[in-house]
Amino acid sequence: MLWLFDILSTAIRIYSYALIAYILMSWFPNARETTIGRFLARICEPYLEPFRRFIPPIAMIDFSPIVALLVLQFAGNGLFQLFRWLA
Repeated sequence: MLWLFDILSTAIRIYSYALIAYILMSWFPNARETTIGRFLARICEPYLEPFRRFIPPIAMIDFSPIVALLVLQFAGNGLFQLFRWLA
């Protein structure tokens, strides 16, 4: 059972890094039009879209990726607590 937690924990960590990279790409012109940018858009936008629907930009700043990262971290922590409780 521990191996399953390790795999899920690693996947959440890698996805968090992908989200951070995708968010930082918005600071650089044309970075999202590169091959890596398009790949990150394909894997990150489906997750970010629901947050963008409910959290509008405030003063031209999009806070939805921050909330999305926090939710992902809370899910990872909840998963850790669940596995700790089951073990």
